Amino acid sequence: MPQIIFLPNAEHCPDGLVVEGVPGETIIAAAMRNGLEIEHACEMSCACTTCHVIVREGFATLEPSDELEDDMLDKAWGLEAESRLSCQALVGSADLVVEIPRYTLNQVSEKH
Repeated sequence: MPQIIFLPNAEHCPDGLVVEGVPGETIIAAAMRNGLEIEHACEMSCACTTCHVIVREGFATLEPSDELEDDMLDKAWGLEAESRLSCQALVGSADLVVEIPRYTLNQVSEKH
């Protein structure tokens, strides 16, 4: 099974975390199954950017994002070429190295 290596993040996993991924499951599902709580304000329905991650290694092995995910990613803080919504990116057969950005944009909790 592929490994997902989550790089250290001060808030979510200060020491980093290595988990076993199951092909076909989302990155966020693998994280949460292993106790790593990635924010997901829209309940993983591709309606926000709170689960935004950057796939530092293995990005090319993921299925391409669809138009809805791309539209949501355009709103993500710190968007990079290897950005994905972890609720949409499916684990394949290759190992992944994933960075959880320092900040997320939570449209639900922001004051207007």
